[in-house]
Amino acid sequence: MKKLKQLSNQELIMFCEHMAMVLKAGLTPAAGIDLMLEDAASDEGREILLPIAEKCNEGYSFTEAVSASGVFPDYAIHMIEIGNASGKLDEVMDSLAYHYTREENIRRGIKDAVAYPFLIIFMMLIVILVLVIKVLPIFQQVFVQLGTELTGFSKSLLNLGNTMTTYSVVFMAIFAFFVVAYFFLSRTKKGNALFARFCSKFFLTKAFYDKIASARFASGMAMTISAGLDSESSLDLVEKLVKNTSLEAKITKCRKLMLGDEETPCMNFSKALVESEIFSHMYAKMIGIGYSTGSVDQVYKKIAKGYDDEVERSMQETVAVIEPTLVIILSIVVCLILLSVIMPLMSIMSTIG
Repeated sequence: MKKLKQLSNQELIMFCEHMAMVLKAGLTPAAGIDLMLEDAASDEGREILLPIAEKCNEGYSFTEAVSASGVFPDYAIHMIEIGNASGKLDEVMDSLAYHYTREENIRRGIKDAVAYPFLIIFMMLIVILVLVIKVLPIFQQVFVQLGTELTGFSKSLLNLGNTMTTYSVVFMAIFAFFVVAYFFLSRTKKGNALFARFCSKFFLTKAFYDKIASARFASGMAMTISAGLDSESSLDLVEKLVKNTSLEAKITKCRKLMLGDEETPCMNFSKALVESEIFSHMYAKMIGIGYSTGSVDQVYKKIAKGYDDEVERSMQETVAVIEPTLVIILSIVVCLILLSVIMPLMSIMSTIG
């Protein structure tokens, strides 16, 4: 049997929403999987659901059946296990659907934010390469026939074009390497993890990815607490979700502050959040009020939404600056190349005239 790839965010959303609906209707997980199996439109969908249905019908727990399929992320399996243990599996499935909806929105937002600027950069390179490799040699021939040659900036570009033509195999190999690296970073689980880790440390993207990590933290805390976990257990589970070295260090500090030591007395959770700088004073105070009123999961959801709004604004502002900047740079580079050729040519033509 071929190895199945891990479910995408969209597939996880559909699965979790269906299971939440089935469980709220009073059916068992096994019955829900059987219904999904009957409605499966593709062979791949049936290949995923059939082992889960068989395990459920053999008496295995829903967690064991889902885990055995090998297509669910660890976080979803952990949360399903908690839902089974707490008797709140329907709420957990709802929360997972919401969580992966957020993850998909973040993924699409980042993709949309970088896709157009990268397209402009690619077009810039194509235009410049055509000018350097194809157009400038033609002008050089014209200049030679007129008894002179290109000089200065245009001469340097011509030499660059000749070098690229001579070593075209090397440049094609470098281009192929970048294409392979792009597909590795964007299409594989390990590549995505490496890219996210790099961006979380790179000074230009660190603040942006810190906000994404904080939103994931708040969303994860909302999900785990609504499933019945205490704050410390929630921290342990959510720490595996954020995948941000800076926030992971803050979570470790928060846990130590909650436990206390010989020199520092133990702190309550909301104060530890402030001291560890996971959240601002305002957000931490909201969480403290949420614990006192019994609605802390709703508070975490509002905090996550607040961070989501900040991330979306940041992406829109960044794109709004990058797009015209790249267009201006492209225009300037093309104008410099053309002017460096046309001005001397006009001078020669005026002299001949």
